Amino acid sequence: MRRRLARTAAASLVMLAAVPASGCGATPRDLPDTGYPWHTDIVATTFWVGEVFDPAADDGSQRISAYDTDWLESYGGCDGVEVDGECRTEPRTAEDGFFPTRMTPRENPFYLDLPFDDVNDDEAFAARGDVVPWAGEPAYADDVDDRSVSLMKNRWVALHKDGRLCYAQIQDAGPGEYRDAAYVFGDDDRRPANARYNGAGLDVSPAVNGCLGFAELNGEDDRVDWAFVDERDVPPGPWTRVVTRTPVR
Repeated sequence: MRRRLARTAAASLVMLAAVPASGCGATPRDLPDTGYPWHTDIVATTFWVGEVFDPAADDGSQRISAYDTDWLESYGGCDGVEVDGECRTEPRTAEDGFFPTRMTPRENPFYLDLPFDDVNDDEAFAARGDVVPWAGEPAYADDVDDRSVSLMKNRWVALHKDGRLCYAQIQDAGPGEYRDAAYVFGDDDRRPANARYNGAGLDVSPAVNGCLGFAELNGEDDRVDWAFVDERDVPPGPWTRVVTRTPVR
């Protein structure tokens, strides 16, 4: 689905969606009810399609994702700016709907990852039928034992920071951990198991970084609240201009 918005309209929708919650230190009761538990005050780092932050690491390149072996091509290229052959991030603004400034994405630029790889990690795959809340729904039940299908890819997440509320789709797994079901699906606001990157519990795209007003383009100190949300409950906004529906590939 593709929905085009004028720049001014896109900016207005972000402000409408950015309903006041409680800012820093928000508790679950201060946040909108998405039907799923909120995870509060979680460190979020920024990643982007085309980034290579550690060529020596198996998970050090965002040219691929846990769910797409050619994510760079599927997305349409570097989700940022090319500098000396490297794909680097860039500031995003409301007037452009937080979209990249030098390319037209084929997939939703509002994306994120969570540390549960339900396709490639053996333990996560084996557990997903029991831990993923929507695993028993008709759209997923027949595919729980099919490793070519992800129950995570393309699912929506609501993200809150300092009174701003934005939405994004899951397109990768991480950071640092790939089977952290207790954190990802728990209802006790548990801290992430990951100890790297300042204990980050998710990575978000440059569009989400801009939408939520992160202090740093590529840091490890911004914190967010997040919760799963069903697609039918996602409000219109720049995050619905291009909705990703591609399967695992």
